Amino acid sequence: MLRRNMWAWFNGPGKAFREPLAGSTNYLTAYDKTGNLRRAKGQGRDGPRPVRQEKPMPDEEEVLQQEEEDGIDEAERAERAQVRATERQERAARESATPKERASDLQPYPLNPNFKSQPVLSEELREKVYEQIVLNKMDLQSVSAAWGIDMRRVAAVVRLKTIEKQWEDEGWKLAKPYSKAVLEMLPKTPVARKGEKVIPHESINDLPVHPATRQQLFYPASESRAFTREDAARAFSPTLLPADKRIPHTQLLQLEKWSVEGVPREERINRFVELERGQSAEKAEKERKKAAWEERTQKVVAGRRWDFKFQDVSVESVGRDGRSPKGVGFRYGIPHTDRKSGEVKIPTSVE
Repeated sequence: MLRRNMWAWFNGPGKAFREPLAGSTNYLTAYDKTGNLRRAKGQGRDGPRPVRQEKPMPDEEEVLQQEEEDGIDEAERAERAQVRATERQERAARESATPKERASDLQPYPLNPNFKSQPVLSEELREKVYEQIVLNKMDLQSVSAAWGIDMRRVAAVVRLKTIEKQWEDEGWKLAKPYSKAVLEMLPKTPVARKGEKVIPHESINDLPVHPATRQQLFYPASESRAFTREDAARAFSPTLLPADKRIPHTQLLQLEKWSVEGVPREERINRFVELERGQSAEKAEKERKKAAWEERTQKVVAGRRWDFKFQDVSVESVGRDGRSPKGVGFRYGIPHTDRKSGEVKIPTSVE
C-alpha cells in the first residue's frame, strides 16, 4: 500500500519536481495536493485569493478607425500604435510570467510554518561587491550602504572571493555544480540593474550592544529637563558614545537629517561625499596611529604558523579598586556590582 501510494505521488503531484521551475525554490508548500503551483493560479492556503483584473485593451482596428475620424495625422497615429503595441507585449509578459515567490512559498518544512528561508546573496551580487572593493578600491562602508549588506558580510564576501580566485589561478577544480544546486534551492537577493531600485539584503544600521549597557541601572532625572541619547550614554559610562554615533553607518543618519531639513538633492550628495571622505581619512589616521603604537610597544616573534606578540605590562595598572580598564585581563570581563548584596540601588539624589 505504501509503495503504491509512493508511485502514485511520483506520477501525480511529484511530476512537478522532475523538472524544477527555474528561478524558484520549489518547496513542497508552494504546490497544492495535485501538484499545481499555488501562486500561479492565484490560490493561497485558505482558498482562492482575490485577483486584480486589468482593464481589457480595445480592439486595434476600432482605435485606428476612431483616430482617423478624429483627424489625427499619420505620424501621431503611428506613434500611438507603437505605444499600444508595447503595452500589449508587457501585459502578455505579465500574464504568462510566474508570479514572485510569497512568504508562504518560502517554507521548506510543511509541518513548521514558523520557519522561513532567508535570502542569500546571488552569485552576481557577490561578484559585484568583490569588484567594487578590490578593483574599484571603494571603501567597505560605502559598498555596504549602497547594496544594503552588513559590513561584516561584505568583508566575508571579499575574503571568500579572493580565496576562490586564488584557487582558480592555481588550477584547483571548484564544486561549481554543487554551489549552483544549493543556490537554486534558496531565495536570493539579486543585483539591481541600471535604473532599478536596490533591494536591501538586510538591516545594516542595527545598534550593537555595548558591554556598559548590560548592567541594571536606576538613574533619576528631573521631569523639567529633556533626557537625550547623550544623557543616556553618560548615565551608563562617561566614555560611552550616544546611539547616533555608535551605529555602523552614521553618515546615513546625517543624510536623512539633511533631507528632512529640505536641503536640495544635489547639495545633499556633495555633502555626503565630503562627509564620507572625511570619515575615511579619520579612520585611516587612527589605523596609522594604532599600527605605530603596536610597533613601538609590542615585540613580535615569528613562528612557523603564527606570530606571537609580547607587550610589557604592570600589575599596578589595575588601579586602587582593581577595576581599571587598563588592567591586565580586563578584556576578559569584570562582573558588575549592580546585583551585589548590600549595594544601594535606589537613587539618593536628582541632578
